[in-house]
Amino acid sequence: MLRVKDDGRGKAGARPPGGTATGVTDETGELVAEDLDVIAPDPVVRARAAEIMARLAIPRPRRDSLIDRGPGTLASLPFRAGSDDIDLDRTLEVLATTPFPEEEDIIVRDRVRTRRSVVLAVDVSGSMKGDRVQTAAATVGALSAELRDDALGVIAFWSDAAVLLELGARVVPAELLDTMLRMPARGLTNLAFPLTIAAEQLARIPARDARVILLSDCVHNAGPDPREIAARLPRLDVLIDVSGEKDVELGRELAQVGRGTAQLVRTYRDVAPALGRVFGGG
Repeated sequence: MLRVKDDGRGKAGARPPGGTATGVTDETGELVAEDLDVIAPDPVVRARAAEIMARLAIPRPRRDSLIDRGPGTLASLPFRAGSDDIDLDRTLEVLATTPFPEEEDIIVRDRVRTRRSVVLAVDVSGSMKGDRVQTAAATVGALSAELRDDALGVIAFWSDAAVLLELGARVVPAELLDTMLRMPARGLTNLAFPLTIAAEQLARIPARDARVILLSDCVHNAGPDPREIAARLPRLDVLIDVSGEKDVELGRELAQVGRGTAQLVRTYRDVAPALGRVFGGG
């Protein structure tokens, strides 16, 4: 049973997590099987969530073969439209052996985006229910589209947590949604535990290619202070659900120490623009 400190401060010398939360506890979370205590989702809720997720999960059109280029490591590549930084030394080497050069024989310097690894931590505690299910569905759908060529992992959490999708496993959005909807909204909110699991999953990934996205109302009321583990992540972006009870102050602090951004979302319509800002910022 979770025990909340009566003095509102939790462990000696620790600040309360935020203005809304009741303080930290001395309990740790437990990683449980994703099929433990599952429930049958409301058909109406599922249909609406599936519609939202499917709409956002449709991959955006590829502009051209430069789809794999972007923020990342500089590399020498054959010329393509839009490239203007010519690698003169490499180009001269090619031209010396090519009497009739073509456009592709011009070598340019461009950035090649490496494969990203993103862990999504979704709050399914007692406070995250009702319309907030649609927000969670929209987040899964939008990330499925954004990361179709990358690695995605999904963790559902409350006072404990369950891994719904192993990092790098094949993403089937409809199946992932069903798994998430079968998780009952329950218990308190332990923000530190899923961040710890995410840190372990990303431990072998270069920091530049790894990040965690947290979707929660950030009302932390179980487990240790989440700021400590947030500071050890390669990057943490926080989608703060402000449609009901929330702790915006803590959510912003977590993003700050995690070198990421905090985005306020009130409905599922806010998710795609918020994630656009998250990934648009690098």
